[in-house]
Amino acid sequence: MLIEKHISDLLYRYQCVTVPGFGAFLTETVSAHITGNASSFFPPKKVVSFNANVKNNDGLLANHVALQEKMSYELAVIKIGDVVNQWTYLLQNRNRVVLKNIGEISVNNEMNWVFEPANTVNYLTDSFGLSSFVSPEITREVLKQEVEALEEKAPIIFTPERKRDYSYLKYAAVFVMMLGAGGFGYITYNNQKIENQTLAIQKNVQEKVQQQIQEATFVISNPIHTVELAVVEEKMPYHLVAGAYRSEENAKKAIAELNAAGFEKAKMLPLNNHKLYPVVYASFKSLIEAQIERKNIQKSHNAEAWLLIE
Repeated sequence: MLIEKHISDLLYRYQCVTVPGFGAFLTETVSAHITGNASSFFPPKKVVSFNANVKNNDGLLANHVALQEKMSYELAVIKIGDVVNQWTYLLQNRNRVVLKNIGEISVNNEMNWVFEPANTVNYLTDSFGLSSFVSPEITREVLKQEVEALEEKAPIIFTPERKRDYSYLKYAAVFVMMLGAGGFGYITYNNQKIENQTLAIQKNVQEKVQQQIQEATFVISNPIHTVELAVVEEKMPYHLVAGAYRSEENAKKAIAELNAAGFEKAKMLPLNNHKLYPVVYASFKSLIEAQIERKNIQKSHNAEAWLLIE
């Protein structure tokens, strides 16, 4: 069974995919950037890293393998354990563990595990269809030198024109100026007349408005309406799953049993892509809070409770 294929599928949707007993693969979003003198453009992407210290089973990978391979959760945990044993044996003997589309894990001189990401797959779904490209360099200086060379070979020569007699134009200019002065005087007089009439009308209107304001009686006929503000619901993307059911009726029965057991925040999530109704103990806004509660419930109520991250 190719566990790396299931890990790769989960990296598109989750920031952390833990392989029980081995380590966790983490993703971090990197913005689009430009590097190098050749103007290399890179789209936004998810960079994959590895942390060998996170080994606890959060149930995400095992539940995914169980659904995809059509086996029980317990058998999926056993299958994952077999693969982990193989990987650990290879690393202990200084061999590389190659995970397709994820990266390679090797051992250095201090027997520490070193992870090298593959960088062949962009796990950021928002960048689907985008790829890196190199823009050719713009050679402005070369074109400038070519133009200067052409100007040296074929210089531009200016030839003077014959002087013409334009004395008649000064009389036409005087006539035009006289017409312009007369027209300007008439326009000024007409604008002043219109402005005086406008001021008189505005003064008359203002006097009538003031008189009506003094005589008016204001009555509030309608009460002030209350304003309702919509409260934005706080996002809680971390869900502690008790089980997933194909029947909505069975999911509601499970919620009733959890409520009877003291889990008052138990609820049912919407139908997922696998046509299942997840039933959760509660939802949390932080990963640390969800992990602490998962450990408590695994000890006191359900050892198979697992964490779902939206």
